[in-house]
Amino acid sequence: MANRDDIALMSHLMRRAGFGATREEIEARAERGYEATVEELLDADAQPPTDEYTLFRHHPITEMPGGAVGPGQAYWLYHLLNTQRPLEEKMAVFWHQVFATGNGKVDNCNHLIEQIRMFREHGMGNYRDLLLKLASNPAMIFWLDNNENHKYAPNENWGRELLELFSLGVGNYTETDVFECSRAFTGWTISAKMPRYPYGRHPWSFEFRPEDHDFSEKTFLGQTGNFDGGDIIDIILQQEACPRFISRHLYNFFVADEPQVPAWDIEEPRDPEAIRMLSKVFVDSGYEIKPVLRALFNSDFFKEAMYQKVKSPVEVVVGTLRMTQDGLGVDPRLEALSKEPGYMGQEILDPPSVEGWHTGKEWINSGSLVKRVNFVADRLNDVELPGVQNMIERIAGSNGQSMSAEALVDHCLDLMGPLEVAESTRAELVQNVESEGAISWATDEDYANSSRRAGETMALIAATREYQFG
Repeated sequence: MANRDDIALMSHLMRRAGFGATREEIEARAERGYEATVEELLDADAQPPTDEYTLFRHHPITEMPGGAVGPGQAYWLYHLLNTQRPLEEKMAVFWHQVFATGNGKVDNCNHLIEQIRMFREHGMGNYRDLLLKLASNPAMIFWLDNNENHKYAPNENWGRELLELFSLGVGNYTETDVFECSRAFTGWTISAKMPRYPYGRHPWSFEFRPEDHDFSEKTFLGQTGNFDGGDIIDIILQQEACPRFISRHLYNFFVADEPQVPAWDIEEPRDPEAIRMLSKVFVDSGYEIKPVLRALFNSDFFKEAMYQKVKSPVEVVVGTLRMTQDGLGVDPRLEALSKEPGYMGQEILDPPSVEGWHTGKEWINSGSLVKRVNFVADRLNDVELPGVQNMIERIAGSNGQSMSAEALVDHCLDLMGPLEVAESTRAELVQNVESEGAISWATDEDYANSSRRAGETMALIAATREYQFG
C-alpha cells in the first residue's frame, strides 16, 4: 500500500499534469508507481478521446457557437471535466496561455474551438510543426492581422508576436528582424468569409496567395536568403534563446511561479539550472515536447515544488468540480459553470491580450479571492455531491464510530491535499470543530451531523492561504 509521501507526490503530479484526481485514483496510480504514471499521462492516445457527440446532442449550440464565446467555453469545460487524457487537455490550456487568441476580436468561436483542437492534437508533438500549424491557423491569422499582411504593405503584428511572445522573447531580435519576418509571411491569409446571413457563417480556411507573397531576398537574425514562413521558423529554432524561452514557459506553468513574461529579459529564471536542463532535452530531441515533459515531471526540481504555484482559475474550477464530482457529463448547468473561471479573472477563449493572463500572485485580488473561496466552499458544503460523500465515507471509516476534532481536521487536510497548513490555522480549524462537541458516526443522525461538520471543515480549509497553491 502506498505511503503518505507517495500519495502526496502523486497528488502533486495529478494537480500539475492534470486537474487533480480522486483519492481512489491517486492511490491506484501510486500503487502502479510514479514513473509509470508519467508514461501513462504522456501516452494520451492509449485512452479514448472525450465523447463530443453526446455533448452536441445535449448542448447543440456548443458544436457551432458562431460569434458567442459562452457556448465555446462550455464546449471546452466539458472536455476539461470529462477527459481521460488529463495531460493532453492541460497542454491545450498551456498553449492557449502562450499563443493567447481571443474571441473578443476574432468573433468566431468556431475557429477558437478549432485552435484548441489543434493544441489538443499537436500540443505534445513537435514544436516546429506546431508553429507552422499556428501560422496557418485562421483564428491566429485574423487575431494578429496576417490577413492584412501584403507584399507591398507588410503588417508586422504576427511577425512581432511570433518573436516576442511565441518563440524568442524580448531582447533576442531587432526591429529589422520583425519587419523581415513579416515579409516572409506575406500571402499567408484566410479565404474570404461569406456574409453571416441568411445561411450563417461560412468557415474560414487557410490560403496561400503567391501573388501577394514577397519572394525577394530577406535578412533575418543574421541570415540572408529568399525566405518564406517555414524558413523563418527554422531560423528561429536555431537561436539559443528559443529553447530557453519555451522551457521557461513550461517551468512557469508546471513547476513554480516566475515573474511575468515581459520581465524575462531583465529577470533571471527562478531555477536557471532547471531551464538549462529542459532546454538541452528540447534541442537534443529535435524540438519534441514530450521528452521535455518527461524530463520535467521526473526531475527533482518538479517533485520538490509542491505548493509553489498559485492555482489558476481554470485549475480552481475544474479541480473542484472533478474532486466533488459536480457538473460532470452533459450537466444542464454546463454553460453557467463555464463562466466561473472568468469571474475569477481567466475567461477562457477570450484572454485580455496576445500576452495572455498574468499568473502567480496576480491571480489573487480581493474580488477574485472571494469568488475562488466561495466556489470551492459551496461545493464542499454540499454533502449530497458524490465526491464529497466519498471523502466523508473515507473519514467516517477511518477511526471507528467516533473521533477527535484533531483527527477530523487532519483527515480533511489529507483528503484536500495532502495539505500542510500553519499550526495557528490548524488550531483554529480544530477549535471550530470542537465548538459543536464530539464527532460521532454511530447513528444515522450522528452521521448526518458529522457529515455536515466535515463538509464545513473542508469548506474552511478552502479559504486558507495554503489551499490557493497547487
